Amino acid sequence: MIRMCKNKKIDLVITKSISRFARNTVDCLEYVRQLKDLGIGVIFEKESINTLTMTSEFMIALYGSFAQAESESISKNVSWGKEKAYREGKVQFQYKHLLGYKKGADGKPEIVPEEAKIVRMIYKLFLDGYSMRNIKKVLENKEILTATGKKIWNESLISSILKNEKYVGDALLQKTYTLDCITHKVVKNKGERPMFLVTDHHDPIVDRDIYNRVQQELARRSSKRKISDKTITEQGKYSSKYALTELLICGQCGTPYRRTTWSSRGKKQIVWRCISRLEHGKKYCPESPTIKEEQLHKAIIHAINNYYSCRNDIARILKANIGTVLECQGQEEIISIENRLKEIDNARNDLVNLIASGGCDEDKLDSEFSKLYEEEQQLSGRLEILKSQNKTSAETQAKLDKIMDMIEREKFELETFDNVLIRKLIECIKVLNKTEILVIFKGGYEVATEIE
Repeated sequence: MIRMCKNKKIDLVITKSISRFARNTVDCLEYVRQLKDLGIGVIFEKESINTLTMTSEFMIALYGSFAQAESESISKNVSWGKEKAYREGKVQFQYKHLLGYKKGADGKPEIVPEEAKIVRMIYKLFLDGYSMRNIKKVLENKEILTATGKKIWNESLISSILKNEKYVGDALLQKTYTLDCITHKVVKNKGERPMFLVTDHHDPIVDRDIYNRVQQELARRSSKRKISDKTITEQGKYSSKYALTELLICGQCGTPYRRTTWSSRGKKQIVWRCISRLEHGKKYCPESPTIKEEQLHKAIIHAINNYYSCRNDIARILKANIGTVLECQGQEEIISIENRLKEIDNARNDLVNLIASGGCDEDKLDSEFSKLYEEEQQLSGRLEILKSQNKTSAETQAKLDKIMDMIEREKFELETFDNVLIRKLIECIKVLNKTEILVIFKGGYEVATEIE
């Protein structure tokens, strides 16, 4: 409208009231002055004001203040209403930007199978060690579209999918909020206002265990610190190209190894070298050896095959570890609490018999009843917690049985070096000396192997 006024296409502006013209005093006065300079008047019907005939801006400022106060009041009421809805667990979905879900016939989120496959693929690629950039390339090479139908994927979009709790069936409410009713600026909620988590709100696309592992990996990658003195910032960078960049460390000084290309007489050779030795010579790490990549890969493959050949030892360790956890779930305490609850029930019956027989102090009996009731409530609460933990241990036992069955039936022998498998199996690899490395598998199992 202002642009049309400047182009002389509007001669007079008629509005119902000041509150409809502007929601705050500053904007109201600013635009009235602009239009007045252009020779265009504004008529406010409700207040009976014509800006061309009035000599003072006092009335506009006054009514503008009222309009702003009204706007602020409405904004507070709307914010209060939204927060109340959040407290009651009412969830609203923005399906336009949410890959994998659509609004179902019952109004609740419904999984879109084709899109859900894309989400699961993104989670799998990330756990396989792919960086955001590599996942972006995979999606674009396969010509997969985003939720809004775009061919180009953004790394921040992939990150938001990995962090979105909706894919595990939960909903976190009030992630953002409107700063004020004047600017209408929406900002990220960093603790200024309460957030509300609604668990198991809808059908999940991603298993909760996978989702939790992804969050852990996200935290691990973002918390990396520099390993080279030549890096300017303290923040390190995750490398997805070679698995050994993350895993291979010097057994002498604890510094990670780096992949390096050596050239000699026109021939190139790939080796792995301690970063401390590379940057400072023998000053801090005089004994760390240089390992040829081909020999290193063969040694790691040999260690993995040894690991899988020792299924009985692995099974024994797993059973021992899980058995320890299961024993700690409070079986003895559960039995003790149940016995005590039976004793309390018997004591209550004895007190009832005393009341029926008469000839006893009723005040004293009331006090005894109160003590028994209070103890019973405390024990019942504790029993419920222990049984819940026991249920969790049963689920853990079921997972253990599944793993044990897989270990016993699967025949495995690795022939070629696989970065994805290495990341999944190995916690770290220590270079002990020029001829030996120690491979530490996830779960604590260690295999020492020679470098040929």
